Amino acid sequence: MTAPSFMDLALEAAEKAGKAGEVPIGCVIVRENEVIASAGNRTLTDHDPTAHAEVLALRAAALAIGSERLTECNLYVTLEPCTMCAAAISFARIRRLYYGASDPKGGAVDSGVRFFAAPTCHHRPEVYSSVGESEAATLLRDFFKVRR
Repeated sequence: MTAPSFMDLALEAAEKAGKAGEVPIGCVIVRENEVIASAGNRTLTDHDPTAHAEVLALRAAALAIGSERLTECNLYVTLEPCTMCAAAISFARIRRLYYGASDPKGGAVDSGVRFFAAPTCHHRPEVYSSVGESEAATLLRDFFKVRR
């Protein structure tokens, strides 16, 4: 599969989360061109403020390979990660991060605190932004339009 195909899978996870009433954010983790974990946001469902798609997928990927170090893995997420998720991505040693829509208010990669640029950041993945951006942004915009 190629980068857009993996992002399509992340978008599917986001759509599923949105249908469950969650903010529609999805994440897929890939190792050796194979999806090893996928998740959508579950903060409301799990009553857990840390149940962001990225954190859930990182947990599942670590269990799948039997290591907290995901050095050979790439992460695809539909929205720019927040500070918590950027830190988790760094701690997991993700090789490449691909994200869809930017998040000027809550993002921490190219927006906000720019976590990976901080001198205290121990690991910086390669970052590729705007992958599937229009689809991800539309999904989020439509979700919040109904709620406002």
